[in-house]
Amino acid sequence: MKKFETVAVRKKDASGPFTTLDALSSKSSVRALVYVSSLVFFFALVLLPPIAGILQKSSHIGEIFATPDLLARANSAIAWSFITALTVSVLDLAAALPLAWFIVRSKSRLINVIDTLADIPFIIPTAALGFSALLFWSKPGGVASLFGREMFVSPGFYLVLLLHFAFSYPVIVRVMVGELLGYKEVYEVAAKTLGAPPFTAVRTVTLPLLKPALIASFLLSFARSLSETGATVIAAGAFENGPVFIFNNTGVEGVLAYVSSLLILTSVAVFFLIRLVAPKLRLPIKRAFPSFERELSSKASVRLRDTVTLAVFLFIVIIPSLFVALPMANALFDGTLNTALTGSRPWNAFWRSMLLSYSIGFIATLANIITGLPIAILIARRKLGNATPILDALVDIPIIVPSIALGVSLSFFWGSSGLISQFWVLVFSHATITYTYFVKSMSAAIESLTPETEEVASTLGAKPFTIFRRITLPLTKYSVFSGAVLVFTRSVGETGAAKAVVGTATEWYTAPVLLVNWIRDPETPLSQSALSVGFLILASFLILVMLRLIVRGKR
Repeated sequence: MKKFETVAVRKKDASGPFTTLDALSSKSSVRALVYVSSLVFFFALVLLPPIAGILQKSSHIGEIFATPDLLARANSAIAWSFITALTVSVLDLAAALPLAWFIVRSKSRLINVIDTLADIPFIIPTAALGFSALLFWSKPGGVASLFGREMFVSPGFYLVLLLHFAFSYPVIVRVMVGELLGYKEVYEVAAKTLGAPPFTAVRTVTLPLLKPALIASFLLSFARSLSETGATVIAAGAFENGPVFIFNNTGVEGVLAYVSSLLILTSVAVFFLIRLVAPKLRLPIKRAFPSFERELSSKASVRLRDTVTLAVFLFIVIIPSLFVALPMANALFDGTLNTALTGSRPWNAFWRSMLLSYSIGFIATLANIITGLPIAILIARRKLGNATPILDALVDIPIIVPSIALGVSLSFFWGSSGLISQFWVLVFSHATITYTYFVKSMSAAIESLTPETEEVASTLGAKPFTIFRRITLPLTKYSVFSGAVLVFTRSVGETGAAKAVVGTATEWYTAPVLLVNWIRDPETPLSQSALSVGFLILASFLILVMLRLIVRGKR
């Protein structure tokens, strides 16, 4: 019976739609063409255009030195970008690690609920998140009403800090939950059986073993804070960091070239400096504090830690992120919804921007999947030998650089070339800023697969493409969809690069850019801004639900 089934499968494969591709994949020239094409896409359309764009305008950089006040503002804004990102990353790591620990180690019935809630800042586009935080912290109907004040936190540095903390917090939670789930507690248990208090065992055993994950999560939080534009512009008030400064000075080439080039160079240097120095930091601190650490290991201390952790999670992250639901609900009953659905002005511009955002997101995601998969294989299987770590480091650059600075350099490059339309400039800019997410997700998934399985299939006569679609792809399908979700949601929510690319061309405004302009305009009714935020959140949520159902069905 099995023999007949095997023959049937072989006949099906022999006459299937992949026969030609399977045969072509056995030719080394075809495989080389696929890899070379992907490398050309990465270097020609992702990595080199931002560098070339800045170099094209390098002669204009000196213009800013003629206006000392503007130069001082620019330097201050750049410094505040890194101060904010480093502060937020430290606070996030200190606050999010206990929540990840609670999700993995606690036996509470609330774990599934909390684990689900932790994804909320991912679902909400950052511009919408910034508007929600502004309403919660800085408007009379927010938390200030509980204290009889007009505002609790005024727009500026501290509101930006709270906002960046909220949207980068889940990044660390997700990374550390994954690491803790895969961590084997045998060494920690051994330390406890030798008399070490639980806190001491975690500090001296668990955290040192998880140091790579701690560094990775810190860098992801740092990069996310450094890059965010739309939400920051909404909450900044008179405060300026690098992205806000660029956003406020769009159109001044010399200023944009100076700030963008400094942001790009400095962010890359700081990122790789942290990657170089952080692994050399010694953990743990050798000195022990037996009585103090035993007190921290008591049930009362653990209960207090969990209470504080959940309070921070709910009142600093979740509630401010969802507060926009109140004005959204009001907009459903005051006639704003009917006006929006008819498509009359100004809603016709909003629906056009929504269609533009999701079209760009879909094309950018598809392009990154097609061109990113071969790069991920090159990195995971080290097919470039000693050059593989160099390629791996270069792939990190788009996620390190602030997206608005990347958008400025891309607008210089593509705008001066005149070779492609504004739509494709937007597509290439969104593909650039999201490229790293898919490649990193897939390379990690492929690297976790033992190559012996693929080698055995090869020795049994399977063609390379057959091995990929019958073995590698089914085992990494979840990562493919996860990477696609990351790329799509990041693209749809992007504000900085889109604004830098289109400048003042309102007909090419994506939904987040239009939304930021509406929110910043004092003449825009609150219900209009709130309902537009609601539509953006609802659309993103429905797409994520559909993708999750597909993933669950294909798992």
